[in-house]
Amino acid sequence: MRIKKILLIILFVGLVSGGLWAKFHWKETSAKTSSLTEVIPFIGDIENVISTTATVLPRNRLEIVPPVNGRIDNILVREGQRVTTGQTLAVMSSTERAALLDAARGQGEETLKYWQEVYKAIPLTSPIDADVIVSKTQAGQTVTTADAVVVLSDELIVRAQVDETDIGKVKLGQFATVTLDAYPDEKINAVVQHIYYESKTINNVTMYEVDLACEKIPSFFRSGMNATVDFLENSKKDILLIPLEAVTTENGESFVFVRSSQGAEPVKRQVQLGLSDERYWEVISGISKDDIVIIKKQTANSSGDRSEKNPFMPKMPTRKKNSEIIR
Repeated sequence: MRIKKILLIILFVGLVSGGLWAKFHWKETSAKTSSLTEVIPFIGDIENVISTTATVLPRNRLEIVPPVNGRIDNILVREGQRVTTGQTLAVMSSTERAALLDAARGQGEETLKYWQEVYKAIPLTSPIDADVIVSKTQAGQTVTTADAVVVLSDELIVRAQVDETDIGKVKLGQFATVTLDAYPDEKINAVVQHIYYESKTINNVTMYEVDLACEKIPSFFRSGMNATVDFLENSKKDILLIPLEAVTTENGESFVFVRSSQGAEPVKRQVQLGLSDERYWEVISGISKDDIVIIKKQTANSSGDRSEKNPFMPKMPTRKKNSEIIR
């Protein structure tokens, strides 16, 4: 009986001491749940963009195919070369001419030259001013009327895929920036030239194709390159900006906290906001660049979970996270 009383006393003392420990430790932990940061509004620029993926393609891709089956005698151009209308790209012989010349070679040089003059080769010419983007056929190779000897491109463009929820924000003549995956540090200025009327379904998403013309086509542009396009929707220069996390919203109104001149608690002030990007809000009214804005940042302990637990105390209920930046 005496041992039982001693155990009850020990348990009672443990519970009391545990309660006192939890009370002071809870206060200490709660005091470390947030930190204040001061930021000064500044004058800067902001842009609203619509980002999407794209591919570099020829505006008009033209395959030069032979009019008859035969054999290529000579290729006169190389990939990347600029050609003009009427320029000879390659020379070929029909199947009959190729067989005749092969037989003539066995009869001597004079016979060969005679038949070369009598039976003329077929020139393959360019119908447009363009760049050669494919020229893999070799002299002596047999070709058919289905084989492309040379492929031409009049101009390389960027074709973007725009979601139907954003297509209404894209207009003809709108400026955009193109960034190739292969050259992420190069920014290429472009303009919207055409918005296709017919949609395409890609992964169950309705998309519209948009063609962009680059102001200057870089030498490293290649057909088939993947790219990212940022359509410039809105932009403003020399405006007052604050970080996104400085703004709280209540009942549809926006507020910030500014430091008071007396150094007391921060003052809650309503602001009117404009454009925003991934980092900043435009402030139209409510504060000036002379104000100091207070941001309350939550720390890892803001959930109220304690890293140390008293074995004599029951588990405390988890405190709810504060959904606002500042209260």
